[in-house]
Amino acid sequence: MNWIPLENEHQLQEIKAKSSFRSQVIFKHSIRCGISGVVKSRLEKGKLPPDVDCYFLDIIHNRILSNKIAEEFQVFHESPQVLIIRNGECVYDESHMSITSQGIVAQAM
Repeated sequence: MNWIPLENEHQLQEIKAKSSFRSQVIFKHSIRCGISGVVKSRLEKGKLPPDVDCYFLDIIHNRILSNKIAEEFQVFHESPQVLIIRNGECVYDESHMSITSQGIVAQAM
């Protein structure tokens, strides 16, 4: 899996624009959370569709951006958390151990 680092608000506008022709996945990760580490490892071992972009947000170093994502896509902030963006809107969000590559595949298509 090739994570795209999510580091600034400008990228949110790019994600929204690109989501009109391919699903965008945002994974919000906390380096201080054991569950988040387990979920990240599971995602990296799983199979995600090749036609989605997968963004990685380190919420410890980018908490303001994490809050902006929650506001922009009208979801409650959690960590770890995965969001799927399609046509400029969040069509799926899941958190903690409920995050699976199979769930992402099912919702991204």
